[in-house]
Amino acid sequence: MTNTTTSPAWSLADIPSLDGRTAVVTGANSGIGLRTAIELDRRGAVVTLACRDPRRGERALAQLVEETGSSTARLGQLDLADLSSVRAFASAWDGPLDLLVANAGIMAVPQGRTADGFERQLGTNHLGHFALTGLLLPALRQAEAGRVVVVSSNAHWFGRIDFDDLHGVSSYRRWARYGQSKLANLLFVHELDQRLQAAADTVTVVAAHPGVANTNLSSGFIGPAGPMRTVVRALQSRISQPAAAAALPSLRAATMPDVRGGQYYGPGGLGQGRGAPVLVSRSRAAYDDAVAARLWQVSEDLTGVTYPDLPAPGEAR
Repeated sequence: MTNTTTSPAWSLADIPSLDGRTAVVTGANSGIGLRTAIELDRRGAVVTLACRDPRRGERALAQLVEETGSSTARLGQLDLADLSSVRAFASAWDGPLDLLVANAGIMAVPQGRTADGFERQLGTNHLGHFALTGLLLPALRQAEAGRVVVVSSNAHWFGRIDFDDLHGVSSYRRWARYGQSKLANLLFVHELDQRLQAAADTVTVVAAHPGVANTNLSSGFIGPAGPMRTVVRALQSRISQPAAAAALPSLRAATMPDVRGGQYYGPGGLGQGRGAPVLVSRSRAAYDDAVAARLWQVSEDLTGVTYPDLPAPGEAR
């Protein structure tokens, strides 16, 4: 159930000063990622917008500078669907990293493969971020209290990790595969949190989801231009919230000092669809230790990225 606290609703005004902090936001070229980056910069963080498309990234950076007057924000080239790009981004990072917001994602897209042959949604939404987090872990540890925020979705409730056909070779249903990738996000947070705690590590990992967001993430499934697309867009606008509101759970998870490892933030309204961010529930599947440990091992095998100084699954319990 949603946390029904009677305290005042959390808002942007509650974000503390982030002066001197460094942050990376993936998928910051538009929507929730861009709004997250803008508000982090506005509070003093030195923000890197990690974007796949350089031209869209430049436009996003220009918008950020226009809104905040920033002289420190910068653009980074990152394609989560290509592990060579993930490795290049991580290897180019220099110095401590206070915050990694694993926000980028694709939703309900047609069947396809990443540069490394993974199913596109799992590869982009989970495996790319799994690799990036592992490669940036040394930088996160250099910070006083490094934090990772992994952005999931309500779609995780119908997700299932199909280990027998992880990449949708035998069967591909776009929404089922999206749900799998979003469940994978939460299983990753669950497993990484237990490993970090077992190692008494200084890094914290938490999760967030935006509810129903009116962003261009949905452009791949609402259909071609025409009357039906207009109707779907109108319905979407009625039940969803704008990117600025949808970014609030990520911002709360990223910035508040009372956040604890493994927590999950989302909108506090009906069905976690919209509203001010609060601690929210997740499916029982998102807590499955055995599935989380197996997914971790599979993710290491597929990406070639390991977390060698964190306890093995059997030691992390």
